[in-house]
Amino acid sequence: MIELLLAGIETGGTRIRARISDAAGRVLADSHWPTTTPEAALEDLTAFLTGAVPAGRSLGAIGIAAFGPLVRDEHSGDYGRVLETPKPGWSGSNLRAALARRFSVPVVIDTDVNAAACAEWRSGAGQGVRSLAYVTVGTGIGGGLVVEGRPLSCALHPEIGHIPLARRETDRVPSVCPFHQSCVEGLASGTAIARRLGASRALEREPAIRDLVADYLGDLAATLVLCWSPERIVWGGGVMATPELLERLRAALGRALAGYGVGEAAAGADFCVRAALADSGLEGALLRARAFALR
Repeated sequence: MIELLLAGIETGGTRIRARISDAAGRVLADSHWPTTTPEAALEDLTAFLTGAVPAGRSLGAIGIAAFGPLVRDEHSGDYGRVLETPKPGWSGSNLRAALARRFSVPVVIDTDVNAAACAEWRSGAGQGVRSLAYVTVGTGIGGGLVVEGRPLSCALHPEIGHIPLARRETDRVPSVCPFHQSCVEGLASGTAIARRLGASRALEREPAIRDLVADYLGDLAATLVLCWSPERIVWGGGVMATPELLERLRAALGRALAGYGVGEAAAGADFCVRAALADSGLEGALLRARAFALR
């Protein structure tokens, strides 16, 4: 009997990752490439998936954790199509459909943050809670909302990185978002921080900028609490590795809620926590592939 393998793919703002595992979760191959164009991504992934599957085995399913916005309705003829996005060349592309044609296997897709949220809920920092929000602060900002391991089903998917914020009066740095002048991604993402810092400064050495970013992220956290009231918010992405940023964010969340009753649950030390998994998006993509293969 041929043992079917699973492939997970994560498309990020700066790099694309891919991993092949067996049904038990053992990793057989792992690789990554810079994020350039959809065409280059398809060729890189085709070469990797073709070369990494051992003789006598074949792929059972491919899961993709993708940056959005995208069509995630499995019943849509546009399933997997990327909608208007700041990433040059990706609007209108459909890597999911292209891979399905190349490999003739089921290819499932969800947002990278939904995939990461599911993985953290299952085996990471979200264990033990019924509902959680996962927020990544990297090149961009995105979030996934999960209840009992299942992403929130909406008309599309939450795009919390584009929630508008009240700019601080002293903040005159232009937004990096081409769509919005005061959304959280435009003001507090890694790209926005790079614009604030310039070429030679680091966030941990600039406490005023760090605290401004923490204030904006605290406002985002307060919005999640007031709109959805998750039992925990898990924070991932490279920016969140900045020393003291999470602690400042927690304090900013408290100030934003200003003692309002719904914020009582958000006051605990385990409400805002760092992601526990090194590759939560990629692990989530493999979870989606595994679930589809076992249907």
